[in-house]
Amino acid sequence: MPLKDLPPDARPREKLLARGPAALSDAELLALLLRTGIKGKGVLQMADELLHLKINDSGDAGFDGIAGLLHATADDLKRIKGLGPAKRAEIVAVLELARRAMAQRLQEREVFADPQAVKHYLQLHLAAKGHEVFAVLFLDSQNKLLAMEELFRGTLSQTSVYPREVVLRALHHHAAAVVLAHNHPSGSVEPSRADEALTQTLKAALGLIDVRVLDHVIVGAGQALSMAERGLM
Repeated sequence: MPLKDLPPDARPREKLLARGPAALSDAELLALLLRTGIKGKGVLQMADELLHLKINDSGDAGFDGIAGLLHATADDLKRIKGLGPAKRAEIVAVLELARRAMAQRLQEREVFADPQAVKHYLQLHLAAKGHEVFAVLFLDSQNKLLAMEELFRGTLSQTSVYPREVVLRALHHHAAAVVLAHNHPSGSVEPSRADEALTQTLKAALGLIDVRVLDHVIVGAGQALSMAERGLM
């Protein structure tokens, strides 16, 4: 059904203004970005189909929920019928704005004043990747964010992490501390023995240059685990 045919209080824009963004479903929020549908398909139907489209065995583009869609690149979105350059740009811009807002928050305040913000920031960067990525947050002496770098990329199940490279990047940023992070494409955020061993190896290597390892965060779809909070540091 076209938006103009819906009752006023059921239209996404009016609903948002009257009741706030939390009152809208994912499809309704996405429909606000898309603005219009395509021939034979209203914008709400198009938004809902985009959110529930999944990557198939042939490797065609697809998404599984709002996180998958908003982690998509502009090239991923090119393959979706009905998404022209303007709509693709808006969807990609939303995620980039979220990343920058989170980065600004972490740059302005001591990281562990808001540990949930760290997890959310890392989820925005890592949660939807289909391969393992090892990243490091470099912090100053007040534990404020200096930079984040994705240092190593692996396969679905493992990543080779080189302590020497982590040490060199810490020296480059004049970091006083770091937060380690990597994703589990499987979705589980439970740390493996290899994760625990890697954490200890990096703590020892970075300790030689007086850089503290404050945490190691494991990211999965919709969740993140702090090894420091688990007492595994």
